[in-house]
Amino acid sequence: MRETDEAYEVQCELPGLKREDIDVEVSERDLHITGDLKEREREGILRRTTRRTGRFDYRALLPADVKAEDVHANLSDGILTVTIPKAQSAKPRHIEIEG
Repeated sequence: MRETDEAYEVQCELPGLKREDIDVEVSERDLHITGDLKEREREGILRRTTRRTGRFDYRALLPADVKAEDVHANLSDGILTVTIPKAQSAKPRHIEIEG
Protein backbone atom coordinates (compact mmCIF):
# COMPACT_ATOMS: atom_id res chain seq x y z
CA MET A 1 0.00 0.00 0.00
CA ARG A 2 1.28 3.43 -0.95
CA GLU A 3 0.04 6.73 0.47
CA THR A 4 0.01 10.14 -1.18
CA ASP A 5 -1.50 13.40 0.11
CA GLU A 6 -4.71 12.66 -1.81
CA ALA A 7 -5.19 8.87 -1.72
CA TYR A 8 -4.06 5.37 -0.81
CA GLU A 9 -2.99 3.08 -3.65
CA VAL A 10 -2.88 -0.71 -3.51
CA GLN A 11 -1.34 -2.83 -6.26
CA CYS A 12 -1.85 -6.59 -6.54
CA GLU A 13 -0.20 -8.90 -9.08
CA LEU A 14 -2.95 -11.05 -10.59
CA PRO A 15 -1.56 -12.50 -13.82
CA GLY A 16 -4.02 -14.32 -16.02
CA LEU A 17 -7.15 -13.14 -14.20
CA LYS A 18 -10.10 -11.48 -15.88
CA ARG A 19 -11.98 -8.52 -14.42
CA GLU A 20 -15.05 -10.67 -13.79
CA ASP A 21 -12.98 -13.04 -11.60
CA ILE A 22 -12.02 -10.27 -9.13
CA ASP A 23 -14.18 -8.53 -6.51
CA VAL A 24 -13.09 -5.30 -4.79
CA GLU A 25 -15.00 -3.89 -1.79
CA VAL A 26 -14.23 -0.84 0.32
CA SER A 27 -15.95 0.21 3.53
CA GLU A 28 -15.05 3.07 5.87
CA ARG A 29 -11.63 1.67 6.84
CA ASP A 30 -11.45 -1.73 5.15
CA LEU A 31 -10.28 -2.86 1.71
CA HIS A 32 -11.24 -6.40 0.69
CA ILE A 33 -10.08 -8.00 -2.59
CA THR A 34 -11.17 -11.55 -3.43
CA GLY A 35 -11.10 -13.70 -6.51
CA ASP A 36 -10.71 -17.08 -8.06
CA LEU A 37 -7.68 -18.34 -9.98
CA LYS A 38 -9.20 -21.00 -12.21
CA GLU A 39 -7.37 -23.99 -13.64
CA ARG A 40 -6.92 -23.77 -17.40
CA GLU A 41 -8.33 -26.52 -19.58
CA ARG A 42 -5.54 -28.60 -21.03
CA GLU A 43 -5.13 -31.66 -23.17
CA GLY A 44 -2.80 -34.47 -22.27
CA ILE A 45 -1.32 -35.46 -18.92
CA LEU A 46 -0.26 -32.70 -16.54
CA ARG A 47 3.17 -33.66 -15.22
CA ARG A 48 3.98 -30.52 -13.28
CA THR A 49 2.51 -27.09 -12.58
CA THR A 50 3.85 -23.94 -10.94
CA ARG A 51 0.72 -21.85 -11.34
CA ARG A 52 -1.38 -21.31 -8.24
CA THR A 53 -5.10 -21.93 -8.43
CA GLY A 54 -8.05 -21.49 -6.10
CA ARG A 55 -9.59 -18.62 -4.15
CA PHE A 56 -7.55 -15.73 -2.82
CA ASP A 57 -8.46 -13.14 -0.20
CA TYR A 58 -6.63 -9.88 0.55
CA ARG A 59 -7.68 -7.53 3.34
CA ALA A 60 -6.13 -4.26 4.44
CA LEU A 61 -7.15 -1.92 7.22
CA LEU A 62 -6.96 1.65 5.93
CA PRO A 63 -5.37 4.12 8.36
CA ALA A 64 -7.90 6.93 7.91
CA ASP A 65 -11.43 7.56 6.64
CA VAL A 66 -11.78 7.31 2.88
CA LYS A 67 -14.29 8.30 0.19
CA ALA A 68 -15.66 4.83 -0.57
CA GLU A 69 -17.92 6.18 -3.33
CA ASP A 70 -14.91 7.54 -5.27
CA VAL A 71 -12.71 4.42 -5.29
CA HIS A 72 -11.32 3.38 -8.69
CA ALA A 73 -9.91 -0.01 -9.68
CA ASN A 74 -7.94 -0.72 -12.86
CA LEU A 75 -6.60 -4.04 -14.19
CA SER A 76 -3.78 -3.70 -16.69
CA ASP A 77 -1.12 -6.24 -17.70
CA GLY A 78 -1.95 -8.47 -14.73
CA ILE A 79 -1.64 -5.65 -12.16
CA LEU A 80 -4.75 -4.58 -10.23
CA THR A 81 -4.44 -1.00 -9.00
CA VAL A 82 -7.00 0.26 -6.49
CA THR A 83 -6.97 4.02 -5.78
CA ILE A 84 -8.80 5.03 -2.61
CA PRO A 85 -9.21 8.82 -2.16
CA LYS A 86 -8.85 10.17 1.36
CA ALA A 87 -11.78 11.89 3.04
CA GLN A 88 -11.36 15.64 3.43
CA SER A 89 -10.70 15.30 7.17
CA ALA A 90 -7.81 12.86 6.52
CA LYS A 91 -5.89 15.14 4.14
CA PRO A 92 -2.99 17.14 5.55
CA ARG A 93 -3.72 20.82 5.93
CA HIS A 94 -1.20 23.67 6.16
CA ILE A 95 -1.86 26.04 9.06
CA GLU A 96 -0.71 29.64 8.81
CA ILE A 97 0.91 31.05 11.95
CA GLU A 98 -0.55 34.38 13.02
CA GLY A 99 0.92 37.13 15.12
